[in-house]
Amino acid sequence: ERARRVIHFAGLSDLCVCVYEDPLQPVTSDETVSVGGTVTLTCRVTESDNSSLQWSNTAQQTLYFGEKRALRDNRIQLHRSTSTELSITIADVQLSDEGEYTCSIFTMPVRTARATVTVLGVPSKPQISGFENAVPEGSKVTLTCTSTGSKPPARLRWYRGDQELEGRPDVVESVPDDPTYNVSSELTLEVSRSDDNALITCAVDHPSLAPGDKRSEHALRVLYSPVVEIHPESDLPREGEKFHLQCLGNGNPEPTSYIWEKKDGELPPLSRTDGAFLIFEMLNKSDNGVYLCHADNGIGNSQGEYTLLVQDPTAMSTSSGVDHAVIGGVVAVIVFILLCLLIVLGRYLIRHKGTYLTHEAKGSDDAPDADTAIINAEGGHSGAEDKKEYFI
Repeated sequence: ERARRVIHFAGLSDLCVCVYEDPLQPVTSDETVSVGGTVTLTCRVTESDNSSLQWSNTAQQTLYFGEKRALRDNRIQLHRSTSTELSITIADVQLSDEGEYTCSIFTMPVRTARATVTVLGVPSKPQISGFENAVPEGSKVTLTCTSTGSKPPARLRWYRGDQELEGRPDVVESVPDDPTYNVSSELTLEVSRSDDNALITCAVDHPSLAPGDKRSEHALRVLYSPVVEIHPESDLPREGEKFHLQCLGNGNPEPTSYIWEKKDGELPPLSRTDGAFLIFEMLNKSDNGVYLCHADNGIGNSQGEYTLLVQDPTAMSTSSGVDHAVIGGVVAVIVFILLCLLIVLGRYLIRHKGTYLTHEAKGSDDAPDADTAIINAEGGHSGAEDKKEYFI
């Protein structure tokens, strides 16, 4: 321990406290380790006077005196021994190893320091119970998660996929003649069809474990009535062709019973049912109408409907021919308009290329000689413009 010297200076109102650090005082540190792990205990002094350091266990049994082993326990090994340090390791730590360990240096007086070793009890992998068989949608299910052997008590967390769920507060029970705890938690769910095959996870949260180290998963199984859809063989059922409708029931379990009927009438004489299929041997316009399929899986009964419109192949061919004729006529008109535009544009460009017409010496054609031609020129001015040009 520290030695303190208090010196009072006479005539002064202040008290001066000086702290003296003993260089021979051992220094240790507390350690935490999980069951089965290895812990290192280190004892140091600042200076050495050639005195030996010693480690003792919780029962005050000497473990090491300097470099000499004092207790026959192969789990305990010398890690380092110098004039100022003594370090030992304890492997395969058990809960019984928890407690205070003492480091001593044999001087006058003997100086000691203590290190507390805390041993964590590692919880077991959680177990989920309470859900054995599939249950109908809308019912409530209670799951129980249990983990044993934790110290301090573990915390249990519930998840549906990645979403954390709120369960009841953990129930913690101590184990007789053992410092560990058993922990349990309950989760109650009202299941729907969306919960079918959903993974419910129970995970252990504890200082001795990394997140997600120990968890258990359980898949929910939910029974629900089917949702019925009718799928046609093709989107263009044609008269005279063979055709079928298929009834698909999405339920758990799969539907085992299918019943076909025609709304406001009876099924066509040239049709037959084969489980989930309604087969038309040869379509006719009289087959037009709304068809219903009832699917039953023992949990519930649902129906789907489909409106059948039989196409006339002749009308479809004629309509196709008319469509081609209309398209051809439109293309011809467009080509004709383009040709007309090209012709008009060509004439316009030719007329505006910039031709010139020159009117020179009107009246000079009948003159006998050049002088008379000049005199007879328009305007009679020989000094006037020799040439006039007009832009046409």
